[in-house]
Amino acid sequence: MMSNEGQQRRSAASSDAGPSLTPKATQDVSAALNNLLADAFALYLKTKNFHWHVSGPHFRDYHLLLDDQSGQIFAITDAVAERVRKVGGTTLRSIGHIARLQRVLDNDADYLAPPEMLKELREDNLQLAARMRAAHRLCGEHGDIASASLLETWIDEAEGRAWFLFEASQPAEYDP
Repeated sequence: MMSNEGQQRRSAASSDAGPSLTPKATQDVSAALNNLLADAFALYLKTKNFHWHVSGPHFRDYHLLLDDQSGQIFAITDAVAERVRKVGGTTLRSIGHIARLQRVLDNDADYLAPPEMLKELREDNLQLAARMRAAHRLCGEHGDIASASLLETWIDEAEGRAWFLFEASQPAEYDP
């Protein structure tokens, strides 16, 4: 465990290393990004859960889609955490920390029909995009252009995932 003096030195070094944000901006942006990071980890695991447990006639398509989407979600986690550090904050430290901050609801059901899986993940991705927009506004208010720029890409990705989930859940239309 770090001594109080060590914590103070570390805190001062972090604030010197980050962009020229005010202490309030660092606190606000770090909190918003950490909440998004917890949501990303929760959504990643839920997506993998559904990937592992999907079944039925569209198994292969859904299995591959969810694997691709979970990889995309996991890919942002390091960038989010490192952005928190770059602005001078500290980031998540444990599964318990994630559980305290996550807003994406877990789904521990023994069985869920594939259309329900896709619908739930679509809603989660849309909610994540909305929360990213709120964080984007916050970053803009504090002049954190770099975080805002990263969020724009992640919003587009979340909306893309929601779109794919919507389209994949539509009934097939056949021309007789």
